[in-house]
Amino acid sequence: MNQIDARGYSCPEPVLMTKQALKKYGVPLQVLVDGETPLENVTRLATNGGYKVSHREVDGDYEITIS
Repeated sequence: MNQIDARGYSCPEPVLMTKQALKKYGVPLQVLVDGETPLENVTRLATNGGYKVSHREVDGDYEITIS
């Protein structure tokens, strides 16, 4: 599974990184973010694109899996 690390970036950068990675790698894709705002925004992007999304919290960060 391809993974991108968007931790440390403020919005809209994690969304733009996710959008580019989906075009380049497709699914499944794992996105790492470090806050609730990028979690919500990346989830919204993927959901609106017709993808299935799940996430889990790991050490204060979030792993978003898009399939």
